[in-house]
Amino acid sequence: MNVLVIGGSGSLINNLIIKLNKEGHRVYLLTGSRYTQEPYQKVFERYNFTYDSSCLNEIFESVTPDLTIYLGAFDSNFRWGDEEAASVKYSACLMNILMGYAMRGHGRFLYLSSEAVYGRHYPENVGEEEATSPVGLRGMVLAQAEQMCESYRQTRGLDIIILRLDHLYSIPRKRREVTDLCTGMCLQALEKKVITAREGVTFSMLYETDAIEFIYRAAACREHRQSLYNVSSSQALTEVELAGIVKDAMGEDVGIRTEQSETGPMRLVLSNLLFDGEFGNPFFCDIGNIVKKIADQMKKNSYAFLTSEETRPTLRQRLLKASGWLLRAMIPFLENLAAFVPFFMLNNRAVGSAYFANLDFYLLYVLLFAVVYGQQQATFSAVLAVAGYCFRQMYDRSGFEVMLDANTYVWIAQLFILGLVVGYMRDQIKKLRDESLEEKEFLSQQLGDIQDINSSNVRVKDALETQIVNQNDSVGKIYSITSALDQYSPEEVLFYAADVLGRLVKSRDVAIYTVSNRSYARLFSSTSKKARMLGNSIRFTEMGEMYETLSSHKVFINRKLDERYPLMSNAIYNDSNEMQMILMIWGIPWESMTLGQANQLVVISALIQNAVLKANRYLAALENQRYVGDTQMLETSAFTSLLNAYLTAQNKGLTECTVLQVDVDSALYGEAGKQLAAKLRQTDYMGTLSDGGLYALLSNTSREDARFVIKRFTEAGYDCHIVEDYAA
Repeated sequence: MNVLVIGGSGSLINNLIIKLNKEGHRVYLLTGSRYTQEPYQKVFERYNFTYDSSCLNEIFESVTPDLTIYLGAFDSNFRWGDEEAASVKYSACLMNILMGYAMRGHGRFLYLSSEAVYGRHYPENVGEEEATSPVGLRGMVLAQAEQMCESYRQTRGLDIIILRLDHLYSIPRKRREVTDLCTGMCLQALEKKVITAREGVTFSMLYETDAIEFIYRAAACREHRQSLYNVSSSQALTEVELAGIVKDAMGEDVGIRTEQSETGPMRLVLSNLLFDGEFGNPFFCDIGNIVKKIADQMKKNSYAFLTSEETRPTLRQRLLKASGWLLRAMIPFLENLAAFVPFFMLNNRAVGSAYFANLDFYLLYVLLFAVVYGQQQATFSAVLAVAGYCFRQMYDRSGFEVMLDANTYVWIAQLFILGLVVGYMRDQIKKLRDESLEEKEFLSQQLGDIQDINSSNVRVKDALETQIVNQNDSVGKIYSITSALDQYSPEEVLFYAADVLGRLVKSRDVAIYTVSNRSYARLFSSTSKKARMLGNSIRFTEMGEMYETLSSHKVFINRKLDERYPLMSNAIYNDSNEMQMILMIWGIPWESMTLGQANQLVVISALIQNAVLKANRYLAALENQRYVGDTQMLETSAFTSLLNAYLTAQNKGLTECTVLQVDVDSALYGEAGKQLAAKLRQTDYMGTLSDGGLYALLSNTSREDARFVIKRFTEAGYDCHIVEDYAA
């Protein structure tokens, strides 16, 4: 299925991508940032867009995801150092993501939350029914985010699942990845050689690998009963106990300092019972082993953890940064003051001049700054001009006379009116120009985003076209290969089915067992010695997990790599729901043991079953012509065809067989056939050949094992011997 993963770079999202790729899903990635960050794992298509981008709807429309996973509380795009800014941004971005998903209205949405939505003491493990009680702004925002997801689920009828991951921890690579309590204690031990632990604080931890398995189970399930699940190991652990584990892992020179918790006893352990009851409980990684790996990683790369990635700026740099805005704001005023001096001097020289007496330099000065800087600087320059005018007038008159002169006020009025009007017009023109530039930039950005999405869609289309044409495991290719079974005779179909299965799953070790009764299965054909390692006969009802999986009509995948079982197996049932055949695959790469490969095996099994069913119906229709009378002896042509099929398959390494010739008079063939048929297995045959002799064909039997059959024939009064060379 198509999976859209949303989140910033980090080990959690990378491991999640690896898991989804391994299971055969097509993964798309929305990074939430336009800029290059830490590397991600390889995905089918990557979108470098922010969460508030207007193209988010187009991305959902292009991907059409069957599953959307948002990292939520573990999204590295949000830095919670400044909680107020991060909380506003987080809520807005989640709203935009949910809106894009809701408008598409398709597939499942998985949101990852954390234990931070709880913040008080709980004597018992916390279940999903417990109301949230966040402490701190981050916990409150995450609780509101859960409510937002639940509101969308109820009002829009969407398939939304919320997973609360309990105290998630992982193996860090850099100092900034030290975000949980466990890695924080390791860093304390590395830096200070002392670990600080609070008494009375109890919690549980969930390792990242276990969390990935939990997330995938919830993501891949067909149906789910609840919309909210707590995901936790539910293994209670105190800070003092964890400090002891870290101390043992970091070395003997590390000490532990305990202190009382400021809030008193604090126990927060999420209950995993609801999730466990519905999806099953995977194997949990041992905390001690993981802490040992974290300690080894941090000690081996101590420079990356002991050296801060961000260099603290100097005092001079901090002062320049703080005063930078003030200097930028003062530049126009300083320019205004500097320009006032020459205009003041020009005005003084023009007073007694015959040519420039009527020229008002102050008015030119005000208009100049109104045009260049706008209304604000026009006002400031007008004030300076009035001060200069009054100062010049007081050369000849007193200040009181200047204040009483009506011409002074008329001149001031025209100066301010012209300056403010021109400044206002300049500000409005600049505002319109800026708005036009912003709109142009916005439209250009939208055009660029659409072009990026279109280019991405073209790449996806080309990749899918190539995949459809060239894919080795496409339905068309599978059918074309399995249809080749129709070219073989009915007796040969099952032999070459093993070869066809090996070619399709790219394995050299394939075996096909036929069920002889409700408990045992006999090896019919195989492609290698390794594929025959279980033997010629198996009691499949005693094969534990493999039998339980096959009996529930599912494909068995040996994820634990148990040497007793094949790596992958599937059973074929008849119309009466009885097991007919078991297909076993031994040699298959680990990366191919995926859900996609299992689905492919189901398709191949169905096509093989059709070919076998067609062959069986043909043989059943000719049953009266194939046997001699009411005996189990095949007539000459039928036995010859069957023997040739076995010998040809044996020469190709697909099976093993032995031919016995019974020394008996031809007149007694009927009686001998009835008696000896009871000494054979259901998968063995008797019949006559063109030389007139009576023969027995022992399938999947070596010459050494044939001695037991010879002994039974001899005890019944019939001598026989192995035919060493028979020309098929």
